[in-house]
Amino acid sequence: MIPEVDRSSDRADQLDAGVHPVRDGMVVLPRVVQVPLTLLTGKPHTGQRSVELNAHVHVVGAFASMAGGFAVTAAAMTLGRWWNVLCLIGVAMTLHGMRNARMMIFHQAAHRNLYGRKSVDEFFGRLCAALLLVQNFREYSREHTADHHSKHHMTLRDPTVQAFLVGLDLDPTMSRQQMWRRVSTKLISPRFHVMFSISRLVSFWSKADVPERAMAIILYGSFAGAATLTHSWLIFLVGWLLPLIPLFQVSNTLRLCVKHTFPAPGRECITGRERMAALTNAIFLGEPVPPRDLPVTVRTVQWTAWVIRMSTVHAFARYLVLTGDTVCHDFHHRFPKDKLWFNYISGRQRDAENPSKSWPEYTEVWGLKNAIDHVFDSLRASDPTIFDKSKITGVSSRSLFAAFDD
Repeated sequence: MIPEVDRSSDRADQLDAGVHPVRDGMVVLPRVVQVPLTLLTGKPHTGQRSVELNAHVHVVGAFASMAGGFAVTAAAMTLGRWWNVLCLIGVAMTLHGMRNARMMIFHQAAHRNLYGRKSVDEFFGRLCAALLLVQNFREYSREHTADHHSKHHMTLRDPTVQAFLVGLDLDPTMSRQQMWRRVSTKLISPRFHVMFSISRLVSFWSKADVPERAMAIILYGSFAGAATLTHSWLIFLVGWLLPLIPLFQVSNTLRLCVKHTFPAPGRECITGRERMAALTNAIFLGEPVPPRDLPVTVRTVQWTAWVIRMSTVHAFARYLVLTGDTVCHDFHHRFPKDKLWFNYISGRQRDAENPSKSWPEYTEVWGLKNAIDHVFDSLRASDPTIFDKSKITGVSSRSLFAAFDD
């Protein structure tokens, strides 16, 4: 059924106003889907009531997704035959939980902003590091705030730039197509994934304190013991290690490719709020709805295609790559200690509607591929004498791969 516009409704008036060409166009759809669309796209429509969440939603949701996903995979593999198809859902759920744990819980804990209590935040930070086998919590917290949220943002000192130029082996002299080929090759390279996974283990273990190491030993010792006693090592491999290692790293790398843009020539010296705003944009997921003035047959075909793309391409990108608040990462860089970080969509929208005069306007890109193109193009346009990977010295492969995430 093709949605029609009710010309007397407030939503139709908002659409005619043309406040936002993509998100406000979706108001022709039923109200019941507007909140899901906001969570999917990362942007509310004009005049929409705030979607209010809390820290518990993100914390419980991440761990529930990991546990629930593993349970689905285990049940599917135990039942066998056609039930094995459900492994796709189970693995996706587990990966989603892992990425949310990394991007929301671990990240906010590093800013001492998860629950705002040092002991609680450190517990969750260490737990996530031990469970996900990523860079140990204290070192990440120090490096992230000192080199990424500072005057060194998107300079050769920034771990993000180092990972981009050295870890992915990209540089300003490459074309967009060459960058895509390089990244695509990395994503399917066994050597890349082996190096990545080893560096994760080393970055976790090398400077982890006793509580972190104890957590890891207890967690994975328990997993190994349970798998041995129940003869379920294959289930553990598919249900946990598959999303934890190669799929996590694929998601991680794609996320790296959209995090920040490189400064244009002559703008490398911009500082402060202008720098943070200029080099970070929102990445919303979705596309304009079909025009209203089309023949019925054409409109039906285009709406069908729109629904399919929204529920597959954009939904998968949101669920498996741009998890948590990554769609509104620009808001986080403006307000890294915002106490209502868990309401990132509403928070960004409120700030965009009532901007501070000391901050530049927000910018946005729609679609994961467009966002990657945007970052690749910014690297191509940057000054190759400044972003010269040969100038990056004293950086180990361990720290490079540890910097792939934000």
